[in-house]
Amino acid sequence: MKLNILVVDDDKLVNEFIGETLRRVRHNVTTAHSGEEAKGFLTENNYDIVLSDIKMHKVSGMDLLKFIKEKTPDTVVILMTAYGTVQNAVEAMKIGAFDYLIKPFSPDEVEMVISKAHQFMSMQSENRMLRQEVNDKYKTIVGVSKKMSEIFELIQNVAPSRSTVMIGGESGTGKELIARALHQHSDRADRQFIKLNCAALPDGLMESELFGHEKGSFTGADRQTRGRFELADGGTLLLDEISEIPIKLQGKLLRVLQEREFERVGSGETMPVDVRIIATTNRNLKKEISEGNFREDLYYRLNVIPIEIPALRDRMDDIPLLVDHFIEKYCSETGKEKMQLDDSAMRLFMKYHWPGNVRELENFMERAVVISQETTLTAKDFPNSLVLGKIDDKGGNFEVGMTVHDAEKLLILKTLKDQDGNRTRAADILGINPRTLRNKLNEYGIAEPASES
Repeated sequence: MKLNILVVDDDKLVNEFIGETLRRVRHNVTTAHSGEEAKGFLTENNYDIVLSDIKMHKVSGMDLLKFIKEKTPDTVVILMTAYGTVQNAVEAMKIGAFDYLIKPFSPDEVEMVISKAHQFMSMQSENRMLRQEVNDKYKTIVGVSKKMSEIFELIQNVAPSRSTVMIGGESGTGKELIARALHQHSDRADRQFIKLNCAALPDGLMESELFGHEKGSFTGADRQTRGRFELADGGTLLLDEISEIPIKLQGKLLRVLQEREFERVGSGETMPVDVRIIATTNRNLKKEISEGNFREDLYYRLNVIPIEIPALRDRMDDIPLLVDHFIEKYCSETGKEKMQLDDSAMRLFMKYHWPGNVRELENFMERAVVISQETTLTAKDFPNSLVLGKIDDKGGNFEVGMTVHDAEKLLILKTLKDQDGNRTRAADILGINPRTLRNKLNEYGIAEPASES
């Protein structure tokens, strides 16, 4: 694919060198000899990529970057810099530059960075198209990864039946959203969807919440109360975190599932019920069975159709879509202008391990949208934990043969991680001032994190 590329450098030889290199691989190249001239080209034409020197008179590469991000935020900007000013390029990446080249560079390096930028643009474009193609039936569930596509297909096949479904997955993966999708696309969609959070109730109230009770059946039962089964009759009952149901109550639940009838607490009257059961769990139920905490016969009754929701770290391809979804959601709720996430922050997102899954990502995005006064969200708008996610010292040990620079970097990152990202404490332990530490971290490409309240 031919790309429209603008090359900006006040050195005529550099412009000619890059122009010839990129035209040789069949890209359309325009050259500008100053930041001012580049602004004129950018006002009149659209470019996929701008490759600009940082140090120029009047309008610098940084000035040009800010101009581009305001005018055409989707344009990819790559900066060129001398070795002694790499720090400026790192700073530029924090405000939206895609990458940088250190002078002098070879034709291969130019082609490689353009290829990387092209791949990034293709991924962004593909994600936008895929999001548009996702069936509106599942608009509350965002994802185009292979695993999520398989789940969408399973929902479509399973929803029309009345079969019991067991949804497994870590906390924060969106198990309830899947349950609601199953209900919404079933022939019960116009009836009740009732949820019971089994982990939120004390054992003594669980039976009453499930089956209801008669007046006077126990102390405090001053009136007849319908339980969740009765309320969900004809519809769907979600038993959230099913593993938390007490073992002594599991037998009664099994009987309801088998016989499709129940009795209110304190009543001898049997009531028929037509309920589609969906259960969720974040635990390994087979392990719970082996430890005597869960009935095996109930497990097989519930696990007719299992659906396992992948952790976010196992569906990283969906992160750009999720980010866009949550930005749109919270900008709409807060009445703010549409925001975007800059490339450097997105790279942090793609390296983070997301222990809290989609819920953690949503919390990050809500917080950033609400607090930020800018239209572009950067690493500074997110908690320390996101930045520290880049620091993985597993297998990182001091070894004979490593350079002094690498040893210094490893020591600094290990100390910072040990201090939970607190730069002041880390600097004190390392015996350096906070400014020196900040400069070192900038050199490593680790942005200043947002402060956590």
